Amino acid sequence: MDDHAEDSALMFKGPCDECGSSDANAVYTDGHTYCFSCDTYGKAEGAEGAYTESRPAPRPKLDLLRTGEFRSLGKRRLTDETCRKFNYSVGEDWKGNTVQIAGFKREGKLIAQKVRYPNKEFVHLGEQKPGLWGQHLWKPGGKMLVITEGEIDCMTMSQLQGNKWPVVSLPNGVDKKGKSAVRAIQQSLEFVTSFEKVIFMFDMDEPGRIASTECSKLCKPGQAFIADLPLKDPNECHVAGRGKEVVEAMWNAKPYRPDGIVSAGDLWERVKAPKENHAQEYPWAELNKKTWGNRKGELVVWTAGSGVGKSAVVREVFFDLLRNKGQKVGMIMLEENIERTTLGMMGIEINHPLHLDRGYFTEEQLHDAFKATSGGDHLWLYDHFGSTTAGNLLDRIRYLATSCECDYIVLDHISIAVSDASANDTDLDERRLIDMLMTKMRSLVEETGAGLHVVSHLKRPPGVGHEEGAMTSLSQLRGSHAIAQLSDIVIGLERNQQDEDHRNETILRVLKNRFSGETGEAGILYYDQSTGRLNDTFKPTPIPATGPVGDSDY
Repeated sequence: MDDHAEDSALMFKGPCDECGSSDANAVYTDGHTYCFSCDTYGKAEGAEGAYTESRPAPRPKLDLLRTGEFRSLGKRRLTDETCRKFNYSVGEDWKGNTVQIAGFKREGKLIAQKVRYPNKEFVHLGEQKPGLWGQHLWKPGGKMLVITEGEIDCMTMSQLQGNKWPVVSLPNGVDKKGKSAVRAIQQSLEFVTSFEKVIFMFDMDEPGRIASTECSKLCKPGQAFIADLPLKDPNECHVAGRGKEVVEAMWNAKPYRPDGIVSAGDLWERVKAPKENHAQEYPWAELNKKTWGNRKGELVVWTAGSGVGKSAVVREVFFDLLRNKGQKVGMIMLEENIERTTLGMMGIEINHPLHLDRGYFTEEQLHDAFKATSGGDHLWLYDHFGSTTAGNLLDRIRYLATSCECDYIVLDHISIAVSDASANDTDLDERRLIDMLMTKMRSLVEETGAGLHVVSHLKRPPGVGHEEGAMTSLSQLRGSHAIAQLSDIVIGLERNQQDEDHRNETILRVLKNRFSGETGEAGILYYDQSTGRLNDTFKPTPIPATGPVGDSDY
């Protein structure tokens, strides 16, 4: 033991520049420092014999204090019964100063203490990684666990529920970046994730919100919830006579969602005003005959040349799943924003291409179309903000399938999903990235049981191009053989955009069918310019008085 550390005494604890902790860095009378959060030592100014890797500074030795008296905390409105249950006492430190002592136990033995001084300074004694405070009181594997920042809030939450239900707190509170909270949860992760529902009830400040988000990422999909309190923390609410609202905040805690996952039902204000610029049947009879329907747990690829209308086709398929089949769907449309996707679904509902003009529909009619397609948490979209890396998209697909419980998900399209990585990494070309992405998506389908539809481009064939009606084939799939190999169904779209008589007709061709083996032409879709719809029977509709919508790629 180094005499330098043994002879010095603790003066106070403050912030640590290394890990960002606000109160874990101990400063001693001889000037040296030690952070109890990240184990960083600092040499006393002017002292000889600097601490190095070969000569590390010793950990200061501080004995555990005697457990004090279990008494009620009047200012905190906490009873002696609550304090006794959690082993939170009022006693004295080595110099006779009155302190509050939070005891950590393991298997009935006191292993550590967190000592609180009147000036809100803290000292940690005993084991430096004792786990979550109060953890010893609760058996793992229960229905719900609430986690707070500190001991006072933990006891408050427990007392408000009659001290009957699991509540624990972080041993070192929260630092600015949430790292100390994450480390604490990681150390007790097996205990935390054994509960069906984990509610993070941290302080309502920026560090607390950051820590809630970062800790939620450690939980299983759909397991983490974040509470929103009316005041800064549970005890402040309790002291203000608003304890009932704390309990309500627990029950009303919102499930953690990764950035970018939004409910389409929240988008009405963003889309109402015009802006510039077991197997389910497909909506088309001939395609159903060939494929025997659209099954969950399958990977379906839609492919065509540029401008043929792939997005319009999958939009019709997913509208049908949503409205006519009652399925939950997730749509990751990387070539358009979520407002455009929502307007597209509304347009199919109302039989009008709303992304081009709003016609003569009233706001009430538009709102009815919005509620029909986006209400009830059955439609989920990915607001990608330009973030389209493959790993990011895979996380979102898994979340849509597991936490949002989407039956079917579409990714439009795969080339964008790998374009960022291939542009920035010369060692990973597009083909290899698509191989990797398809392999992981295949695994996701097996893991989640969701139906995954993927849009892919085609390579330009020799001679007549796909924009002029060239027949599609598996060999023309762009980028990787894995698209054909790992998919269950591949459907090609063929349209001659230059043919005045047939440019609004799209041939469906089943290129691969793992389910039944039936391939070949599977009907023709007719695009109705006045409604913006794709039908498998030719029923021309007069152009509305608002004027023609013009040619488009649907």
